[in-house]
Amino acid sequence: MELNEIRTEIDALDQQLQTLFEQRMALCLDVAKYKQEHHMQIFQADREKQVLDEVEKRAAPHMAQASRTLFQTIMSISSQLQQKMLIATDIPPEIPIPHMETAIKVGCQGTAGANSETATQSFFPNRQIQFYPTFDHVFAAVESGELEYGVLPIYNSISGTVTQTIDLMHKYSFFITATNQVEVMHCLAALPGTQMDEIAVVYSHSQALTQCSDFLDARGLPRRDYSNTATAAQMVAEAGDKAIAAICSEEAARKNHLEVLAHHISNVVPNYTQFICITKDMQAAKEASVISVMLTLPNEPGSLSQILNKFLLYGLDLTKIESRPIQSGNFDVIFHIDFKGNLRDRSIAAFLNDLCKSSQKFKLLGNMIRK
Repeated sequence: MELNEIRTEIDALDQQLQTLFEQRMALCLDVAKYKQEHHMQIFQADREKQVLDEVEKRAAPHMAQASRTLFQTIMSISSQLQQKMLIATDIPPEIPIPHMETAIKVGCQGTAGANSETATQSFFPNRQIQFYPTFDHVFAAVESGELEYGVLPIYNSISGTVTQTIDLMHKYSFFITATNQVEVMHCLAALPGTQMDEIAVVYSHSQALTQCSDFLDARGLPRRDYSNTATAAQMVAEAGDKAIAAICSEEAARKNHLEVLAHHISNVVPNYTQFICITKDMQAAKEASVISVMLTLPNEPGSLSQILNKFLLYGLDLTKIESRPIQSGNFDVIFHIDFKGNLRDRSIAAFLNDLCKSSQKFKLLGNMIRK
């Protein structure tokens, strides 16, 4: 048989498959109507497993897994269509609008002169800022209601994710309502009169040390982690020891009466850090455009690809996916995913419902506007 003849037969089969597929989807919508009338759930895991097991049994041995994957995708499309049909009659959810313009109790980690202070001032101009010693304290203050809003770093353009923030996200109850970014301009600061060759160790936040690693390596300067760039500057000022220096902002150096020995020492300039603004209860601006979730998946072949396929089926733009180990000792991971959307969109509600039921654990982190 010639190649063109083979392709002609394939095209004919594809047309049949497409017709059968559309017929199947029409029947699935009838199923959705029945479920709606009888108050039944759309997703029924036992029924799906039963169908897929039968598909695998019927298939030729060398096509068993491929057949299962094909029908799994078909059933995922079916579920999506049913969810969309049912959600079309729902009333859009009522979500409170952020009151950031009138908020009084706002806070961040660190001290005056920290980049977190700059980010917080950007969100809340002319407001008094409450400083906390750790990220953990900021999350806890928001969860308890002690703070109306808390500000935390989440990503840096050089060193990537701020892992301390991500790792605390599944520990606390909160929602992200906005993000912004601050240009970070690191300097090396020490006591007045200090010479570069007198410095024996440099203190700063681990992210800042990573962002300035080229400068430190070129001079053979040992480094030590500290809670925050600004608190590192404060510690150097209070220690009165010319053998230590801090990587911090020039503002932090000025406020702590330190001398700047080197300016703009980041590996890459410009250097930006993204910050999130969190609150206790769900709040979303009407123009919110990014939804953030965290989820864990069954440790089964194809579980991640099935989740990613849902974004395609719903026509959603996934902007970030990142995994972090769950601190349980069994090598499981939690996925942090951002995608474009607004929670007031009823199709988004259908998607999140589908996503939740396909996950082992699911947490909606918020619907944010990016400044």
